[in-house]
Amino acid sequence: MTVMQSDPVDLRQAFDAGRHHRAKIGFVLLATEQTIESDMRTLFPNGVGLHFARAPMPDSITEANLLAQVHDLAPAASTLLPDGSLDVVCYACTSGSLLIGEDRVCAELKRGAPYAEPTTLITGALKALNTVGAKRVAVATPYLDEINQREAEYMTDAGFEITNIQGMNIEKDSDMIRVRPEFIADYAARADTADADAMFISCGALRSIDVIDDLEQRLGKPVVTSNQAMAWDVLRRAGVMDKIDGYGRLLRDH
Repeated sequence: MTVMQSDPVDLRQAFDAGRHHRAKIGFVLLATEQTIESDMRTLFPNGVGLHFARAPMPDSITEANLLAQVHDLAPAASTLLPDGSLDVVCYACTSGSLLIGEDRVCAELKRGAPYAEPTTLITGALKALNTVGAKRVAVATPYLDEINQREAEYMTDAGFEITNIQGMNIEKDSDMIRVRPEFIADYAARADTADADAMFISCGALRSIDVIDDLEQRLGKPVVTSNQAMAWDVLRRAGVMDKIDGYGRLLRDH
């Protein structure tokens, strides 16, 4: 058998910046998550790479199960582009990030992906609410009351006045992803209060991005949702400043 000798090539001519030449962003998801990947693909502009890893999680969104996930964040983050080219890494769980705490989550993400800037979903949500000028916030969630209580306390400690927090009392992640967008909009409208500066729809499992524009017109105020805020936060951290229409004032104006 004759082995052909490879022709030498000038790799400077062979390579370009790749398909994801603008930024590469990683997400650590719950093992049960079924909404975030498609939402990010909907919201992200061309040229930005999406990379996902999953951390073990039973199909039961309770305080104990979310707190236990802290030990799996670094191992999951370490599987995201280990060549070091990841720009931002985010723990994509609103309730998990506030229960574990932003500082601890970011430390674990940094341990797993040391060259990427770490952030969390609750970090993006709080930053988004501040950006739209909200001080008093009404909150709608799918969560159990034990998580709603912790979320209200966390947001209050972050400087917001919670005018109302209302949860659907759903435990299973596999049920949260099945809540109809039209029901989400009506539920958020019922949870809203006249004195709230903004409505926050909490939870990455909810298909809330589908109703943001219509709900803002209906309520006459900004609507921030978990996945909308997370996409905005990680894109801006990566230096991608595109304004995106159709998903609320946050992505359109900021």
